[in-house]
This record gives sequence, C-alpha cells and structure tokens, in this order.
Amino acid sequence: MNYKRLYLFLPVMCAIIMASCGGDKKSETMQQQQPQAAIPVTIQEVKSSDAVYYDEYPATIAALDEIKLTAQVSGYVTGIYFKDGSKVQKGQKLYSIDAEVYRANYEQSVANLQVQESNLLKAQKDADRYHELDKHDAVAKQQVDYADAALEAAKKQVAASKANVAAVRSNIRFATISAPFTGTIGISQVKVGTAVVAGQTVLNTVSTNTPIAVDFTVDQKDIYRFIQLQQTGSNIKDSIFTIAFGDNVYPYPGKISLIDRAVDPQTGTIKTRLVFPNEKGMLKPGMNATVRVKNSSSLKSTIIPYKAVTEQLGEFFVYVVGDSNKVSQQKVQLGKQIGSEVIIKTGLSEEQKIVVQGVQNLHQGSVVITAPPASPENKNQKTMNTSDKKEIKK
Repeated sequence: MNYKRLYLFLPVMCAIIMASCGGDKKSETMQQQQPQAAIPVTIQEVKSSDAVYYDEYPATIAALDEIKLTAQVSGYVTGIYFKDGSKVQKGQKLYSIDAEVYRANYEQSVANLQVQESNLLKAQKDADRYHELDKHDAVAKQQVDYADAALEAAKKQVAASKANVAAVRSNIRFATISAPFTGTIGISQVKVGTAVVAGQTVLNTVSTNTPIAVDFTVDQKDIYRFIQLQQTGSNIKDSIFTIAFGDNVYPYPGKISLIDRAVDPQTGTIKTRLVFPNEKGMLKPGMNATVRVKNSSSLKSTIIPYKAVTEQLGEFFVYVVGDSNKVSQQKVQLGKQIGSEVIIKTGLSEEQKIVVQGVQNLHQGSVVITAPPASPENKNQKTMNTSDKKEIKK
C-alpha cells in the first residue's frame, strides 16, 4: 500500500520541480531583456586649439666671467681696500701684502746689476785695448781670446742681473692685488694680518654681474631644434626663453649664447648656455632655476581635460560616445600636460564626443545620459518643495 502511494506522489513532485526551473529561466530571460539604466555623465566635444606650453629643464646660474684671487707672493696681509659684496672696477686696488722683504731684495738686485754693468764696462775696455795691440802684433793671440771671453761673460752676467731685477720687481707688484675686471667681489676669505702662501691661499672671488649665464643640458634628440633657435637669434617669435624659481618667473627673457662642442656619451645630453640681462642683480651665480622654453609648434593641438583619461596596464583610453548614447573605449597617446588639461597626440579627432566626468562608473558599452549637475538653487528648491508636501500631508 505504501509503494502505491509513493508511485502516485513522484509524478506530482517532478512536475513541481520542472515548473520551478522553467520559472527561473524565464525570470533570467526577462531580466536580460530589460534595458540597462543610463549612467549620468558630463560630455564634451573634442576641438583643436592653439596649445601654449613650456618645456622645462633644470638649470644653474653662473657668471660669464669669474676668477678666484690667489696670493702670488707669501707674506702677511697689510691692507684690504674694498667692502665685501661691493662692485669693483677693473684695476681697483683690493689687497696688499707685506712687501718689505721684496723691496730689500729689489734694491739688492739693482745694486748687483750696477756691479755687473761696471764689470762689463771694464771687460769691454780690456777687449778693445787688446784688439788694438793685436793690430800691431804687440800682444799674443791668446790674450786677445781671453779678453773676448771675459767680455762675453760680463755681458751674460749683466743679462742675468737684469732678469733677477725683473723677477724681484714682479714680486713687489704681486704684493698689490687689483681687480682683473669690473664686477662684484665676494666676502673676503682673509683678514688684515693673515699669513698667506703664494699659489695656495685664496683671498676672494670676483665675478661679472650682467649679462649672466644660465646653463642646462638638452637631450641629443633636441639638438637640431636648439641649433635652429640659436641661428634664428633674437628674431624668434614662437619660442621664448625664460627662467622660473618655483612659481616666480624672471621678468626678462634670454637668448642662446652657445651650445657645447660635443654630446656627453654617458648621459646622451649636451650642455647649453643662455644669457640673461641682470642689471638689477636679481640673479646670483650658483642659484638653481628652471629654464622654460616656449613651444614653437604652429599646428593646432587636441586638448582635453586630464580627468577624462583612464589608464590600463600603462596604456591610456577615453570613453567616446557613439550611437544610442553607448560609450566605447578609445586608445590615445598623451602629450604635454598643461595644468588640468592634456594634449592628445593621436587617437581623437574633432567633433567626437567624450566623457569628461563620471568615467569611473563606465565600462565598454555602457549607456550614458547627459544631465547637468544640480545647482545649489535647485537643491534648495527641491528641499522646499519636499517640505511643502509634508505640510500638505499633515
């Protein structure tokens, strides 16, 4: 009897299970057939415009002429005749070193020269006398030869004495140190009474003020461009050289002075020098700055907001709006970033529409809708309407 009931119950259970499975499949099919909800985004049409930007290079400011003043004679500093950091003129007296010893040596060398000149005079007279006697065969030839040799030795002694006088005189002159050119002198490294050693002790540094140099390195692939800028000179209009210190830009433009003779094989760069006017002394040697080279491209560029770009595995994409407001990813190549925007080298054309806000919610094939964001006034109006409704309900 129990078996009969089981046989009657099984068909009923199978029918129920089949009905339920069929219902699930039908539900899934209905869900798939339902349209996707449109995602609100902000869309912008791609346009081309003139892109103004600057290529930037780290740079160092240097004086065109700079020299370290080094003592050429040993002794004690007896005088300093300038103010630290002041402007000095070419030939201006800067330092004096005790020259008493050199003056004494000079007087001694002059006296020795006078003695040698007297010996030369005597040797000359002796040689003349022996030659006169030789004409009458009144003296041996050997005596004449001795007289000529003594005369030549006396001449060489005079020449050596003159050289010694000149050397000692130079020491006296080197004891007074003058400005080699017009410029600015730094802080003195010695004080009055300091003992200095010839060729070793650095007294100070003098450098020119204006114009002033700005040195930076350029990649070898850009050499041709910079050579063109150098040859064009100051007539260039679409590329201007400026320097900046953070957000502060130096108000006077510069120009290319020189490009080094060779590329550094280790870095693949070449040294380039600009010159800038510096009448007000705002630029100091040793300062670090940023060289800004204005782009020289005359072609229009495609510029879009940088926030419209997404990155995947090192590649960059934007969402382009197509038919039926469906978006598709399009690969692009980025160029120079200009503030919150970026130049697109390849991948986009004019009049295409791209998503610039809301890209984080999109994927390939998403349907979008453009709706302006609610302004504060709209929000306040909406809040007021809601509160009014609540009051009506009450």
